[in-house]
Amino acid sequence: MNEATLSDQDGRYLRRAIELSAHGRSRGNRPFGAVIVGDDGQVLAEAWCNTAETGDCTGHAETNAVREASSRHGRDTLARATIYSSGEPCVMCAGAIFWSNIRRVVFGIDAVSLRAFRGERADQRDAQLSCRDVLNASPHPVEVIGPALVQEASQPHVGAWRT
Repeated sequence: MNEATLSDQDGRYLRRAIELSAHGRSRGNRPFGAVIVGDDGQVLAEAWCNTAETGDCTGHAETNAVREASSRHGRDTLARATIYSSGEPCVMCAGAIFWSNIRRVVFGIDAVSLRAFRGERADQRDAQLSCRDVLNASPHPVEVIGPALVQEASQPHVGAWRT
């Protein structure tokens, strides 16, 4: 997928997630950001990865955004929402998206491309399972769009990972 296939709204909020990933990196975290937007265009939550700041290994951008949104909005609202993620959600984050009832995901850089930045260090490797694999197991359909805006989404990762 490329930039031309995204709606203006999708591009705007995916770029916001990418901005949040750079913000998280500037605070010493891994560069990931997420935005959850309701079907009316209202931003329900914004977050970045804060694992280095908090020491919480579950503090990924998507899980942080899901925690924020689900504490203030019901599952019916979230079922009509979209989560925009600067990078393809990992297995844990895809599970959080499923449990939140969010039914639409738009992401930037894909997991395979991220692995080129992460390298082969054991502490930087991910479970090699696509978010699509996790979300396709859902009893309700979850639309997944991505990778998109990959060049923009890649920028916060340049030089961020130890090799």
